[in-house]
Amino acid sequence: MTHPLNPFAATRYEARKARTTIMAKWGTALACLMLIAPVLWILAYIFHHAWPAFSLDYFLLNPSDKGKAGGLWGPLIGSFYLVICSLCVAVPVGVLSGIYLNEYAKENWITRAIGVGVTSLAGVPSIVHALFGLGAFVLGLLPLINRFIDDPLQRMHAGLLTASLTIAVMELPLIITSTREALSSVPKTFREACWNLGASKWQTIRTIVLPNSLGGILTGIILSVSRAAGETAPILFTGAAFSLYVPETFPEKLAPYAVSEPFLAMAYHLKIIMAEISGMPEHMKFGCAAAMILLILSVNSLSIALRMKLRNAKKW
Repeated sequence: MTHPLNPFAATRYEARKARTTIMAKWGTALACLMLIAPVLWILAYIFHHAWPAFSLDYFLLNPSDKGKAGGLWGPLIGSFYLVICSLCVAVPVGVLSGIYLNEYAKENWITRAIGVGVTSLAGVPSIVHALFGLGAFVLGLLPLINRFIDDPLQRMHAGLLTASLTIAVMELPLIITSTREALSSVPKTFREACWNLGASKWQTIRTIVLPNSLGGILTGIILSVSRAAGETAPILFTGAAFSLYVPETFPEKLAPYAVSEPFLAMAYHLKIIMAEISGMPEHMKFGCAAAMILLILSVNSLSIALRMKLRNAKKW
């Protein structure tokens, strides 16, 4: 006697197992749909309302009339430099810290406490990081640097440097954790084979372990990029501005900000035009949100493409 769900099921047990398999399949598919559908709906809603604002000038012109006219070039390029500068600090420090904790540090209560501390830092609210950046970098680091600068016109102010350092501190826990997990995923036999050939520990890490763990490390970097580009509170206290002069001609507009001066950023610009500017056209608000999404997707796409290339190069 066979069952319609499974022609090979000759018993009640096999029929019940077939029903369970089908229910599990459709249940997980429904859960996946419940996750994807709201995201797609939000994206469609934002881009639908932003479409009237989209044009080449919208991305190449600077904001004018308190953001009610013009484009988004100033905030767009500011967010791009914020992400790049923060990664220039967070990636070397985070990756090297992960290498030390995973490859060199002995397993004891100290390293376990450090691991718990790093993991806990990933959940600290952004406003706490903002206050830390304000105290450590704006009120602490800048006065220390300015003591060695005699010319008052050359002294540093809260700007791209202090904001990037604050964002880098936020990115470190994620990068350190992803680095440790990626290094741990490399089989120990790879290390032992390299040691048996006479390689030192650093040579083994540099030539064997790191190349085979770059995909996982890049995953952490990709996630940190999204957070860096979307945070408002940390840059609010450490250097972001809403209205600044930005050159209108190339090539000057490609690098409009000094590291020691305030800068424009997409997240802060969106916060101001959404909450503090009256009479703001709706398409300008949604256009800014859509442009920020496109910026994050562009940077992430490059990272994902590099990660896929590295994963395809693996031999195991």
